[in-house]
Amino acid sequence: MVRLLTHNMLQCHVKNCTNGFPLRFQDPVIEQHEQEINKEFLVNMLPRIDWNALRTTVDQLGLPELPAAVPENPAEDEAFLAALHRALMEVNIQSGSMVCPECEHVYPIRDGIPNMLLSEDEV
Repeated sequence: MVRLLTHNMLQCHVKNCTNGFPLRFQDPVIEQHEQEINKEFLVNMLPRIDWNALRTTVDQLGLPELPAAVPENPAEDEAFLAALHRALMEVNIQSGSMVCPECEHVYPIRDGIPNMLLSEDEV
């Protein structure tokens, strides 16, 4: 399944494409699946997350808003961790596509799996 955690780490790799992040969703079919929160995992993942890209994606998908910035002590902010968990771990994109913001290459998503393969002339 394409979770927003995974999406936040994907970028376009088409030859000569230099600004292929973040990919934007097109016609997404969203499912939400509740999961048990793992606060330690979330805190450890925060340095790897592009916060602005995550906020942009959350806004694009019409999901509950995330704060403008990560709190100073995120491990102690229960409301922040709950919102982050919902966005990163409970939102699943089942189908649709991801589109590069620069070259407009389309990466289809079927059954929750993104096809990131490129044709020979795109590599």
